[in-house]
Amino acid sequence: MSKTALITGASAGIGASFARLLAREGYDLVLVARDESRLTEYGNALESEFGIKTEVLRADLSLQEDLIQVEIRLQESERPIDVLINNAGFGIRKSFLSSDRNEEEQLLDVLVKAPMRLMHAVLPSMKEKNNGTIINVSSVAGWIASGTYSAAKSYLTVLSESLHTELMKTEVHILALCPGYTRTEFHERGKMRMTGLPWFMWLKADDVVAKGWADALAGKAISIPGRQYAIIAAVIRSAPRPWVRKLGINLKSKKSSIRK
Repeated sequence: MSKTALITGASAGIGASFARLLAREGYDLVLVARDESRLTEYGNALESEFGIKTEVLRADLSLQEDLIQVEIRLQESERPIDVLINNAGFGIRKSFLSSDRNEEEQLLDVLVKAPMRLMHAVLPSMKEKNNGTIINVSSVAGWIASGTYSAAKSYLTVLSESLHTELMKTEVHILALCPGYTRTEFHERGKMRMTGLPWFMWLKADDVVAKGWADALAGKAISIPGRQYAIIAAVIRSAPRPWVRKLGINLKSKKSSIRK
């Protein structure tokens, strides 16, 4: 019997890379994002290339009714989900002091509430069959103090670690994938000027995904792709908090918000 993976934010970037990797591994896919036509086109291409089955769930995870539909799919006993990739997200580039409150609430809905609820929906069945994998796409930003995005990613990383510890004697694997800057449409869609970032700080989405998947299968709690970011993360986690707070302020851009 074939296994099935559900991926949020699957239309581009890291989510699309996860879809391709899992399709190559023989998983059927449930692709979740807001752009239904793009998901359908991508799903058809993966079906043709890898001979797997795909289904599309058009959902904006900041909307209660859409989130409920994804939860319902995760709880279907006749078509169980073996892998959950919580990838959907967006960032607010304005300072909290000048940002729109509705956007701040939407960020929490997508980056915090949605992955929490989706994990809560699927974990009972994974525990019952003692098998399953959840990868939460977090960020190295979760270890610095840089606005709501950083705070939300910190929540996701810590919750992943907690669940990993709670389930460590089972065959249910929980991983926080914490990349740095990754070449996706995330920056292009937001019209962000990233020319000041050195080339060696950029990661490729496929490399990030391959590292995350390998670490999840190895039973790790946290995956940090790229030696440069592993070093940065180690320094940040051991540095004095005043220094970390100053770093977060320096990295915080004042550009407009973006979504993926």
